[in-house]
Amino acid sequence: MNIGIIGLGDMGKVYARAFAKAGYSVCGCDLPQNREVLEADLNPIGVKLMDDGKQVARVSDLLIYSVEAELMEQVIAQSCDAIKYGAIVAGQTSVKHPEIALFDKYLPADVQIITFHAMHGGGFEPAGQKLILIRYRATDEAYQRMLDLFVAIGSDLVELADYHEHDQIVADTQAVTHVGFESMGTAWAASGFFPWENASYLGGIDNVKILITLRIFSYKAHVYAGLAILNPYARQQVRRYAQSESELFKLMIQEDEATLRERLYKARDFVFHESRKPIMLNDAVMDEFAFHGNQGERKPNSHLSVLSMVDAWYHLGVNPYDNLIGQTPPFRLRLGIAEYLFKNDDLLEESIQTALYDKSIRGDDLEFHSAVREWASIINYGDMEGYKKHFNQVQSFFSDRLAEAQKQSADMIRRLMKP
Repeated sequence: MNIGIIGLGDMGKVYARAFAKAGYSVCGCDLPQNREVLEADLNPIGVKLMDDGKQVARVSDLLIYSVEAELMEQVIAQSCDAIKYGAIVAGQTSVKHPEIALFDKYLPADVQIITFHAMHGGGFEPAGQKLILIRYRATDEAYQRMLDLFVAIGSDLVELADYHEHDQIVADTQAVTHVGFESMGTAWAASGFFPWENASYLGGIDNVKILITLRIFSYKAHVYAGLAILNPYARQQVRRYAQSESELFKLMIQEDEATLRERLYKARDFVFHESRKPIMLNDAVMDEFAFHGNQGERKPNSHLSVLSMVDAWYHLGVNPYDNLIGQTPPFRLRLGIAEYLFKNDDLLEESIQTALYDKSIRGDDLEFHSAVREWASIINYGDMEGYKKHFNQVQSFFSDRLAEAQKQSADMIRRLMKP
């Protein structure tokens, strides 16, 4: 099978390498200004660079579009007339509603459509990583060829028959998860301090928060903007997260302990039901990945971001453990730290007491509250450019530590996600 990839950015390159190393014939294209660098990188492993998408489409038995979601229509329209008769076509966008609509609009009826979504970033090889495969329009033979392809590169396959189900899962595992961490980063930047210089963010859960936040801000804004704004299910879930955070924050500043406690315990009993297989993060590993200080200096934290997520799951009726079939490392770790907090009675009690009565953390919680509102408004308005600008502004605040955080977070993910 000849494989063609239109778009050789972070993810396109990862899969071009993986397919070539597995013995497949691979070609691809990207923007002209990137060609020289890509040829130096990919030619030695047998990946052939071509001038444009039409040339790639003309020779490919499997054609993969790996471009930004907002550019998909332009790229598909330019190359669709050259697609081989009966070829398999796939997209690598993270939201499938607009992608499938474009395929229906532009692709010939004879084309087989079997799309996929790799649930990892460009810093990871595909082997051992979750990949969702979605059969939209294909013969059994074509679908088997796609299965064989991803088995050959070692992907951990999840097969879904419906792209609607994919987008519902991704709204939880990616869009809302990212908003939670992006809001933390925005709050810290607005406060003008780095969390690793503050004793309220020391050890355990907070090490995970910091490293995953910085990991997200080490990538490109357009990826997260597309996930949040183009997914029809994301706005509802982000709106619910913002509502949960706002309602919990009001109870905190009113010091309404009885209502807050009742509400959080209801959410705990729903989300962390005994029948659900726990993740059980290793607290020794979480403590190991610290940017500063030691556990002895640690101050209590309200963990408002985590309390809000569990409350939102409860009100949405979402069982996040079901969504582990489409997990990303940040989502699994977010669920893991929520589980760690809510299933530890002493830590949950400390969090409740801190949220209600510790004024030293109140300013941070106010900044977080404002940040959640900002992100929720941008997503609700569908403001793609506003999302990117907001993201890039926070990214610049942390710029000096992003490379280190990306390496540390990758190490932490590998350690914490081992079965």
